Amino acid sequence: MRLDKYICKSTKLSRAQAVECIRDGHVIVNDKAVLIESVQVHENNTITLNGKRLSLRAHRYLMIHKPANTICSNVDEAYPSLFSGLNLDHTQELHVAGRLDADTTGLVLVTDDGRWSFDIIRPQKHCKKVYRVGLSRAIEPGQAALLPEQFAHGLQLQGETELTRPAVLQIINPQEVLLTITEGKYHQVKRMFACVSKRVVKLHREKIGDVSLDINVGEWRYLTATEVDSFRDEP
Repeated sequence: MRLDKYICKSTKLSRAQAVECIRDGHVIVNDKAVLIESVQVHENNTITLNGKRLSLRAHRYLMIHKPANTICSNVDEAYPSLFSGLNLDHTQELHVAGRLDADTTGLVLVTDDGRWSFDIIRPQKHCKKVYRVGLSRAIEPGQAALLPEQFAHGLQLQGETELTRPAVLQIINPQEVLLTITEGKYHQVKRMFACVSKRVVKLHREKIGDVSLDINVGEWRYLTATEVDSFRDEP
């Protein structure tokens, strides 16, 4: 971690204020003054500012029930930021572990722990995500048995050289299905259904790994220790 970032994550200083303190010689790393803000430091290093030892704030792990027409960004853009409803300090340090499109609703995991979120999103972890999908046209009776097999085998997305990883498709009714995938390509769910001539009109994420959405739209809560650790324990 950069030294200026470490200071921001262990004090109330802005990035500019942290850089000023470093360049003025007020920061000591392992008994040596460091004047360059880009120096890499470790959380086990002894780092002091004006003689006071610094410690990183504890990591935060949240779930949010994302409303439609919000974006998984720290700042408002064409749509309002998902974080605008969080009554928390230092929201600029938070990021989403697996973004959703503006029109997609449901479970979003948020943290300031980059190692933890990386374990969720990297394909090698095979982290399962469950989506409830609404389709514009009904699945015909003849397709009901075929579609789950196609999704389990893998689909050839436009512009991709490899098939999608095996997915589980459960048909709830002719225009609503549950889809479980273990990767997160760009617009993947919508593109998968386009491969079988179906258009997605509603998309809602219900579950990531062992964590299920259990709060109302627009609400958030901290994850339990068990929920946090469940991602670290995945093979």
